[in-house]
Amino acid sequence: MRDEAHQQQTAAFAAMLIKQAAWPAVIVLACDGFAPLVASARGALYSPIAVLALLVAAASAVVVLGFSALLLFDALLFRLMASHSDDVSGGAAVDDLLARMRLKPAPSSPRALDERIAGTRRLLARQRIAFAIFVLAFLTAGFWMPR
Repeated sequence: MRDEAHQQQTAAFAAMLIKQAAWPAVIVLACDGFAPLVASARGALYSPIAVLALLVAAASAVVVLGFSALLLFDALLFRLMASHSDDVSGGAAVDDLLARMRLKPAPSSPRALDERIAGTRRLLARQRIAFAIFVLAFLTAGFWMPR
C-alpha cells in the first residue's frame, strides 16, 4: 500500500473507532445514571420482570463499556500505525508494543492492515450486539414498571 494511502486509511479508521466507542458509552452511562431514580419513583422494585430487566441492562451496560474501552485502545493502536510510513513498519510497531506490554506474543510476521481492521470490526459488531441487548432490556424494564 502507498505510504500516504496507508496513513489516511488508518487514521480515518482510528477516528471512526473513537466515535463508535464514544456514543454507546455515553448513552449507557446516561441511561444508567437515571435508571435508579426512575425505577424507585415508579415502584419498579415491586415488579420482578422489571427488576430482572434492569439487572440484564446493568450487566450488558458493563459489557458495552468494556467493549468501548477496547475499541478506544484499538483506535490508539491504529493511530500508532498511521504515524509510520508504511503498513509493515506500523504493524511491527503495534506488535512490538503489544509484546512489550505482555498483552500478545510477538508474531513471526506482522499482520496486514486489512486483517487488523477485520478483527476490530468483529469487536465493533460485538459491542453493537451488547448495546442492542442493553436497549431491549432497558425498554423492557420501562414497560414492566408499575404506573
